[in-house]
Amino acid sequence: MAESIEFRNKQVIERLMAEVDKGNLAVIQEIYSDEYVDRTPSPIRGLAPGKAGIRKAAEIFSKAFPDTKHQLEQVIAEGDRVVLHMSAEGTHTGELFGVAPTGKTVKLSGISIYRLSEGKIVERWAYHGTGVLEQLGIELPK
Repeated sequence: MAESIEFRNKQVIERLMAEVDKGNLAVIQEIYSDEYVDRTPSPIRGLAPGKAGIRKAAEIFSKAFPDTKHQLEQVIAEGDRVVLHMSAEGTHTGELFGVAPTGKTVKLSGISIYRLSEGKIVERWAYHGTGVLEQLGIELPK
């Protein structure tokens, strides 16, 4: 029996999260489409749009929180969309936006909606509760 598109799309998102947790950020180049659009603007000023921006953000946060682990609470797929409810936890052991490591553990949870086409992420909408920056008391310049 052939796997459904929903099953394959869920596998893409689950693989993305597992590889990022391992520090394999090259997976972003593979899984995100060159036409990727992030519908939730980053609070980080100056990021390139699209795939380059999501890769740079991942690099910044993985250096600052190298032990980050994501817990996939729910992964739901319907057609070309995958909804991910996740939580994450990591320790601030690397510099972040000029702030020296604090050793604090930060936690967040959020929901992302991904749209996939031909096995690649082409669009994302995301909401994360209390953010990492707020937990560390970092305010980015406007």
